[in-house]
Amino acid sequence: MRYLALGDSFTIGTGTTPDRSFPAVLVDRWWDDGIECDLRNPAVNGYTTADLIREELPLVESYRPELVTVLIGANDIVAGITEQRYRAQLRRIHERVRAGAPAAARYGLPQPDWSLTPAGASFGDVARLAKTIERFNRIAREEALRAGGRYVDIFPLMREQMRRGMTAPDGLHPSAEAYADWAEALREPLAAGVER
Repeated sequence: MRYLALGDSFTIGTGTTPDRSFPAVLVDRWWDDGIECDLRNPAVNGYTTADLIREELPLVESYRPELVTVLIGANDIVAGITEQRYRAQLRRIHERVRAGAPAAARYGLPQPDWSLTPAGASFGDVARLAKTIERFNRIAREEALRAGGRYVDIFPLMREQMRRGMTAPDGLHPSAEAYADWAEALREPLAAGVER
């Protein structure tokens, strides 16, 4: 199974090493389950939806994935991108993935509630930031479903992890243990989508 993980720091595993990112851990666990999987993870720390479109999306046609996850949006918030612009960019991403890999299982994923991290306050009012993250996640769900994909809502898990202080030494990104929990939560839902 060819798995393409599109995204930003939360997909490449910033705060730990790429082999401990949630896609890498997920693939390791699938191998344990007898599911052979090849991972491409072109995600980059700091990427916005515009960066993903320009730098990561071309892989859809060349790699021909059977599974695609999209987790993007935190840096759009930091950059002050409007909700309307975020929605338009996500729509473009999902439509391109659908056109380039029509038979693939396609999933949208939420961003974690990084407003709860020690570094969250440096990005502005924490309560306002939390609400913005929630709104962006709703858009991520809507656009994944609109394009005929699926959405796995692990946001409650993510929020609880941040409340419990499961952050990396940088005080912003999840810890390796948190990413591993994401992988475990995604393990069966994503495998089931590919096997359908």
